[in-house]
Amino acid sequence: MVSNINQLLVQAQTAYNAADWSSLIQYLQQLILGADSQHPEIVKNREYLLKLTLSILEVGDFQQRWEITKVLTNLGNIAIPPLIEILEDEDAEEELRWYAARTLGEFQQPEAIAPLVELLKTDEDEELKAIAATALGQMGTVAIAAFSELLLDEDTRLVAVRSLSCIPQTETITPLLSVVQDSQAIIRTAAIEALSSFHDERVAPILLNALDDIAATVRRAAVLGLGFRPDLREALDLVTRFQLKLYDFNLDVCCAAAVSLSRMGCDEAAKHLFDLLISPQTPIKLQLETIRALSWMETPSSLEYLQIAFTQCTSETLWQEIVTVLGRVQKPQTTQAAEILLQILQSQHLAIEIVSVKSAIALSLGQLGEIQAIEPLIWLLADSNVSVRLHAIAALKNLDGEAAHQKLQQLANNAALTPDLQQGIAIALAEW
Repeated sequence: MVSNINQLLVQAQTAYNAADWSSLIQYLQQLILGADSQHPEIVKNREYLLKLTLSILEVGDFQQRWEITKVLTNLGNIAIPPLIEILEDEDAEEELRWYAARTLGEFQQPEAIAPLVELLKTDEDEELKAIAATALGQMGTVAIAAFSELLLDEDTRLVAVRSLSCIPQTETITPLLSVVQDSQAIIRTAAIEALSSFHDERVAPILLNALDDIAATVRRAAVLGLGFRPDLREALDLVTRFQLKLYDFNLDVCCAAAVSLSRMGCDEAAKHLFDLLISPQTPIKLQLETIRALSWMETPSSLEYLQIAFTQCTSETLWQEIVTVLGRVQKPQTTQAAEILLQILQSQHLAIEIVSVKSAIALSLGQLGEIQAIEPLIWLLADSNVSVRLHAIAALKNLDGEAAHQKLQQLANNAALTPDLQQGIAIALAEW
């Protein structure tokens, strides 16, 4: 074993002398990442191996540097001082400092925190600062104290909040709470977004208060955050609170409220969404978001509201969106969604004369997988529009290709069918 290790060491030196970085990486990986990495002979040569590894980090291309960073982290803490030296060298190549910062984050050691924090405070390179913040975030709880310090400085507060949001530990709640009333809306927004991931009793009151923040971005973050707490629906009267936000001055807040209402999963929430959808004062963007919200609920009442809305709306855009989202409904409500689409298809509604709507209905029926849609889809093969026929064929294949093909073959020689349908069936069979 020792002879094999010595041979690899010699090969590594030879590759280094020849500037054969790809081969050197392979030898270093075998020595440091292999099963014998703790062998006394390798441990004895760690300083030497570190020198070889750093040479690749300094002169290698992007891919070679990416590969060698794992070797660096496996060498242990002896790699930290030279990496800090690279990080602090303002004359060093930007990409090299980028890799040094990124690799330091992998160590999760306290001694790597101070230089990364100092870089955040003093360096002007925004991309490098972002890498340093991410590296600190990777360190987890060991970096929380450092971020708490950065929160005190207005120039580093935002990056500190965003970095804290990358640490899914309850220890970050206290420092985040300290900035929820910050004078900058961007700071408040980032703090609310970060706090929203915690189901902690201290968080909900903060989110409720943020619903009335003067900044729309903060209100939106609070609405979305509370939307992930359906368990607090009754205790905090969330349905009523979200219903009020459906009529916020800011459209993005309104859209967020529609999404959060859908997560409440109750009939009362569905009714509020329906009322908003059919109101002539509701902007089209919000109507589309409301249609999606009702479909995400996937309750009998929410799907019924979509059916009613289809009959009351006068917009082709809304008609198409309704039939499209119905095709995405999951079991056990697929049968109800398919029945609604079939009723629309068989109605005398004006929308059925629109090619894009009819094609979308065919596509949705194919996605739902309900067998009762086979025959109505076959009737669409008689449509005068090529797009509708092609969508019907695609839907039949997607629905149940074998059953649909058998049905088409049975009808192929039926002289009682209209010429258009006979031709459509023939085209469909040829496409199979």
